[in-house]
Amino acid sequence: MDGVNVPELVERLSSDEESVRKMAVFKLQSVIGDPSFADVFIHEGGLPKLRFLALHSTGNTLAYCLTSLSRLLELDKGWDHVTDDLIRRIVELVVAQPLVNVNRGAMSVLAAIVGHPSHRNSQPGASGFQRLKPAIDSQPQFLPSLVEKIASADHALCANSLQLINALMRDAVANDASFEWPRFIKQLQELGVIKSVNGLMRSSAVHDLAHPLLEFQSLTKVLLRRWKEEVVDLESPDHRRAMRSLQQSSHPDKSVQDPQGSKRHNPSKWRRLGFNTESPAWEFEATGFLGLMDLTDFVYKNEDGFHKLLLEQTAQPQEERCPIACASLAVTSILYDHFEVDKSDDSESHRHNNLDTRSNFDKAFKPLLLHWSRLHTGGLSAFVRLWGAAGALVADFDKVEELIRILIEQVVGQAPRTKDIKEVEDDLAEFELQKLRELQMELLELTYEDAWGHHLRQVREELNHEALQFVKEQRIRCLLTGAWFPQTMAYSTDSGPITTKTLNKTVPNAWRFVRLSHNRRYLHYADFEEKSKTEPKLEALPEKIDLSIVSSVVSNVSASAPSTASSDNTLTTLPGHASTASTTTMITIHGYLPANSHARNRSDTSNSSGQRETALLRLHPQSHTLASEWLDGLLMLLNQQPITAETHKLVNLIGGYGLKIRLLNVRFEDLNMDEPVMPSREGLDEEYYYDIGGMEGGV
Repeated sequence: MDGVNVPELVERLSSDEESVRKMAVFKLQSVIGDPSFADVFIHEGGLPKLRFLALHSTGNTLAYCLTSLSRLLELDKGWDHVTDDLIRRIVELVVAQPLVNVNRGAMSVLAAIVGHPSHRNSQPGASGFQRLKPAIDSQPQFLPSLVEKIASADHALCANSLQLINALMRDAVANDASFEWPRFIKQLQELGVIKSVNGLMRSSAVHDLAHPLLEFQSLTKVLLRRWKEEVVDLESPDHRRAMRSLQQSSHPDKSVQDPQGSKRHNPSKWRRLGFNTESPAWEFEATGFLGLMDLTDFVYKNEDGFHKLLLEQTAQPQEERCPIACASLAVTSILYDHFEVDKSDDSESHRHNNLDTRSNFDKAFKPLLLHWSRLHTGGLSAFVRLWGAAGALVADFDKVEELIRILIEQVVGQAPRTKDIKEVEDDLAEFELQKLRELQMELLELTYEDAWGHHLRQVREELNHEALQFVKEQRIRCLLTGAWFPQTMAYSTDSGPITTKTLNKTVPNAWRFVRLSHNRRYLHYADFEEKSKTEPKLEALPEKIDLSIVSSVVSNVSASAPSTASSDNTLTTLPGHASTASTTTMITIHGYLPANSHARNRSDTSNSSGQRETALLRLHPQSHTLASEWLDGLLMLLNQQPITAETHKLVNLIGGYGLKIRLLNVRFEDLNMDEPVMPSREGLDEEYYYDIGGMEGGV
């Protein structure tokens, strides 16, 4: 206020010269926000002059005047000069005034009037939206003009427009004695406010308009909450009308012929729609009028499809029919929980004010919430689709509902801010049942992990150990059964190391059969000129290797998955074996022989005790599966860890299924068990003992 002569400034507001008035009100708008200045300004009689300028000035003078007035009202001062003629004038400006800066100020004043209903004393009994209603009724283009300005390129004008709409919505919902707020909200929706706000939320302008957009999002939750809290009452004309239209849209048989020839009403007209009883009003207890709105909207927008769906369900046996109405109410509840509609405005505002990263900023906006009806339709359609895909029965309703909850969380919850509603609808329609079940098991495991922590990890370790022992026995049993291997590497003692140049030095069409002895101590084998249809018995295999002298088992079998390029390269047909494809995959069993034993190849080495390590046996598996069975079987027989991808995959699969079976056998309520309370000695006046071993207590 320093340097400002208030009496002189007030006097200039009523000057005969337009330029003097403009400069005075221009300066006023920058200082009127100071409460001490505002008090002096009012004391000097500035309010009547400011009001006069608001009623009669034009151009920038009017813009500066409206800005000053709005800032004064924000200080909760000057309300006695906000008269009906001033409100009518400002409403007219919103509709007819093309200047952006005038529109900004006009909407700021109206937002202040709507947002402070307790100070409307010039018209007793009227407040907020009701105070503006006569002026709005006289200007049919007011609301269309207001909604249109949301799409303005000027972000300040856009923000002011949205703030005024927010104020009108909030006050209309809070003061609904005349039950006009639903019609007002519907009028805004029909004018396209949802489409405009959704476009802003998904655009880059969201940063400049964060406050009004988040407030609109919060108001959307307020509306949903009000509709949910509204009890469905068939005495209400609106509710009765909705139920009647719902029933008629299903095209029921209006009458049924009884054996006596008389006509009576269809006794299951509501159960036919998927309700549990013929008195469906009570079934909306959990969702209120919101559930009824969602169901009637689904039917109204897809009447032919709804009728076809009912006919399809009616053709099914009773226990296999999907209860459409119950499914609709379930989807409403799921969406309500997902968007945390019950969360208070204060907690949301606190969360939004503490956004520190772009990621968190984007997560604060939920443009999909504005498409509630389309999400409900997509969710209900997915419910019916998954019901059929799963072959569900009525008793499985809760299970399908849980799948839909996961689906909504996955598709809607993981959708980025910029994702279009049409893409979300497509995802809901195409998400596969099998993928949902996999997600369900992952979530179930994470839930128990959070609840039980180290207990679950211990169970997992035990199951993995059991799975490893199971697979070990399976692999060893493969060795006990025996297998044929093409014997194409019959080198003489001077053949040297195996290379691509010596690959042709093979004995064609020779086969070797190898089998583990029953006592698991010897590996028996023999060579045959051809592969017989029956497997040779152990007595027909004269050659054997004592496993106690085996030092190592090595192989060029890839440890990666069989589908990888590196693994595929190890399976190639050798010369002379087109029909009985051998491979370059090789398993070599090494062992120690006494020092005087004859070396089998030039790669033999000696150890400190005089024994020499040599290749005792070479095998050429014909497939990845056979290679995995024999390589890991031999390793595990020697108490070593398996190395192939197939064996590891099998161990993880068995252990995983074991864990899932145990999780499914545990009641979910067990997760919510409280910690046991340690009893105290309070109230005891005698010695007390407790015999744990004998389960006896006494004093």
